Amino acid sequence: MNINSIHTNATEDKGDPRPILVVPYMWIGDFVRGHTVVRILKQRWPNRPIDLLTTSLCAPLADYMPGVRSGIVWDLPRSRLAVARQWALAAELRARNYGTAIVLPRTWKSAIAPALAGIPERVGFVGEARFGLINRWRWGEKALPRFIDKNAALALPEGSPLPPEWPVPQLNVPAEEAERWRQASRLGTGPAVALAPGSVGASKRWTYYPEAARLLAERGLDVWVIGGPGEKPLAAEIVAAGGPRVRDLTGADLRNGILAMAAADVAISNDSGLMHIAAALGTPTMGIFGPTSPYYWAPLNGLAATVQTKTTVPCQPCHRPVCTMNDHRCMRDIPASDVVAIAGRVLAEAGARVAH
Repeated sequence: MNINSIHTNATEDKGDPRPILVVPYMWIGDFVRGHTVVRILKQRWPNRPIDLLTTSLCAPLADYMPGVRSGIVWDLPRSRLAVARQWALAAELRARNYGTAIVLPRTWKSAIAPALAGIPERVGFVGEARFGLINRWRWGEKALPRFIDKNAALALPEGSPLPPEWPVPQLNVPAEEAERWRQASRLGTGPAVALAPGSVGASKRWTYYPEAARLLAERGLDVWVIGGPGEKPLAAEIVAAGGPRVRDLTGADLRNGILAMAAADVAISNDSGLMHIAAALGTPTMGIFGPTSPYYWAPLNGLAATVQTKTTVPCQPCHRPVCTMNDHRCMRDIPASDVVAIAGRVLAEAGARVAH
């Protein structure tokens, strides 16, 4: 889309030099989609640096986001307030002289440090008891249809209508960096399919990755299994089923996952953070959806294919983390042969585009 189609207030001071802090959601997929907020802010204030608060896990993503000056890594615990660490974070924010903080989560804890730092303008929706922590209230969150609408609306001038399309999230990995990673990992030079079998919530996990890996390898494709440490047992199962062309590339460093997705020719993923990473990189991405709706959760930058069951499942979409009815048919009724056939078409189409 043309980002200039987004309505902004013509009276805004384009020369304001004060940095902007964005406090995003810290789940990987939501963090990626938060780049839309950065793109809107850069249009409004092209001369204002933008920093992201981030966890250690998500920090590599900020390095590849155009328009982001830096990621500020603070791993605040989820289960407690951690007052001393909030004070320390506030001191660092104060030293950076932020003029605006965009606080995407609705939680009380997410707004503490920006308030303690004395950031003059702290924008957020009405949420938990945050009176005094947020001083530029936004209303009407429940009327916004999708999660991205709720996030990105905070970056617009107050009262602005939603645009027909949002700017898409982007992750830019230099081709030479991806190639260096591929060589250092001793990976082949043939077409590669990245499989991302993990997800937050068991109900979003497709069942047949081992069979799909075997079928893809039989077609002469290299197969990389991408994910975190929690996917190690599943990766071992996939490698055992697929044979020597299948490699386990799971690990704790998200940067390796980003580079793998950038180097792959096509990605096959559950509805997960890695799906959003692959799409933001511009890698042709197949998203397998069962209990969740592509309308709400598919990447803004589109998918090469949205894969769903052809069976009518009355409880779909349920958006539940664990299946409680119909024996997980929304995912179990998507055969590996269908996914592999779609992957073949996606690879052929991508090759045709490169050829032209």
